Amino acid sequence: MFYVYILKSLKDKQTYIGSTTDLKRRLEEHGSGKVISTKPRLPIKLLYYEAYFSEKDARHREHNLKLKSRAFTQLKKRLEDTLKSV
Repeated sequence: MFYVYILKSLKDKQTYIGSTTDLKRRLEEHGSGKVISTKPRLPIKLLYYEAYFSEKDARHREHNLKLKSRAFTQLKKRLEDTLKSV
């Protein structure tokens, strides 16, 4: 499986979008400060993830969420209550 995930920094309230083949391992790496882009923003919380059978589909979705504001805006609307609780 291939995963696209969204993290939120509890420190600065910023989001991080990534993809991986091993979500549990990747979250442990983020949480332990092994990922340069999230290390100064710890602690972090997993907000959302999607699973794909195709790596190409997962990478395409990650790309859309990162670079196309419409895709991320629509997702934020769907997750409105989740985002408020963090």
